[in-house]
Amino acid sequence: MPEQTKSDAWVGGVALSTAVIAVFAAVTTLYVGKFSSRAVLSKAEESNQWAYFQAKSIKGHTYEIQRDRLEIEVLASGGRFSPAAARKCDETLAAYRSNVQRYEKEKAEIKAQAEALGKQGRLAQERAGDFGYGLIFLQISIMLSSVAALTRKKALWYFGLASVAGGLFFFLDGIFLFY
Repeated sequence: MPEQTKSDAWVGGVALSTAVIAVFAAVTTLYVGKFSSRAVLSKAEESNQWAYFQAKSIKGHTYEIQRDRLEIEVLASGGRFSPAAARKCDETLAAYRSNVQRYEKEKAEIKAQAEALGKQGRLAQERAGDFGYGLIFLQISIMLSSVAALTRKKALWYFGLASVAGGLFFFLDGIFLFY
């Protein structure tokens, strides 16, 4: 009878450790979802910024074309404009040049934002992957501990506990990004 009680106590310890590992796995699952969602959202926001960049590029290019066209017309006319027309051409050219410069500046800002969002997305994706690997190790540990309790094989439980170390490593790597 004492052997049965000792075995029951061991199975109780296995059950308790498995429950703790399962809670750790549940927390890890939350982190996988959190960083996977961040990666997807960052990618969508990055795509929006690049589309905005393209829109600004098109508008800036339109002003460049208009500026170039007007400069060619002025050259082709040989300066045969009335003073009012010449003044209007100069004002329009100045406005076109100003708009081209403004769009170039806006494009640089948008590009920087898009690149930052891309970096955030890649970082979130890397973290989600690390947490995912950690979750795999924890699931293996739960499975080995469960089989150990059913078969009463302590070696399986020890292997299960060892795989928790892998889960812990990847969990911590997801937080701190060791490499």
